[in-house]
Amino acid sequence: MDLHKPLSVQGVHKRFKEQDVLHGVDLSVEPGEIFGLVGLNGVGKTTIIKIILNLLNADKGNTWLFDVPVADMNSRRKMCYLPEKFIPSGYLKGTEYLSLSLAYYKRKYDHQEALALAHKLELDKKVLEQKIGKYSKGMGQKIGLMSMFMSQAPLLILDEPMSGLDPSARIQLKELLIEYGKKGNSIFFTSHILADIEEICHRIAVIHNGKIIYTGAPDAFREIYAETNLERAFLKAITSPSEMKSEV
Repeated sequence: MDLHKPLSVQGVHKRFKEQDVLHGVDLSVEPGEIFGLVGLNGVGKTTIIKIILNLLNADKGNTWLFDVPVADMNSRRKMCYLPEKFIPSGYLKGTEYLSLSLAYYKRKYDHQEALALAHKLELDKKVLEQKIGKYSKGMGQKIGLMSMFMSQAPLLILDEPMSGLDPSARIQLKELLIEYGKKGNSIFFTSHILADIEEICHRIAVIHNGKIIYTGAPDAFREIYAETNLERAFLKAITSPSEMKSEV
């Protein structure tokens, strides 16, 4: 297990033209931690991920991966990212894509490992020998998830990973994420499905209007707003600005 902090975001600001998108965002993910970022659409979740991936420069603040500034290409060697809209090359077979993606992490393709993951994600093993261009959205998402788990990267970053998955596959994915974290790896993901966040995350951050209004355990967040589920607590937090709570 890498003892360096997998992800650190400190005092990050971002402005697009006349609109402030991020206001002094602070986030951190610890080794072996599953961390969820919660927020409505358009409040800055994707912008944060783009800054973490160095696809976008922050106007102010700093971001590190394993204590290495994200501007340094080496910072991404220990990280694997899966976007919400995952569209790999349609000309490659599933096995070819997996082999190619694993080469970046200097790992060899293991067909038995791929078959085991395909089974867990309820992806027909025959699909692995088909060209990705014939895949449905859900099948494409599953091949991306397989690539991510097979990378054995110490940090996974996922944007809406449950997107395109049926309920059964979602259950399997949550189990795989928990297993991956138990090996000492870290996971940072966004999701609008708060039940999933509550079920598997050690900590969450709630972002609203570009500001982090809560960081801490999901159950503590519910207790602050005297609610029995995360969704109701979240709605209270974003609709009652005067009652927003300090970081926990």
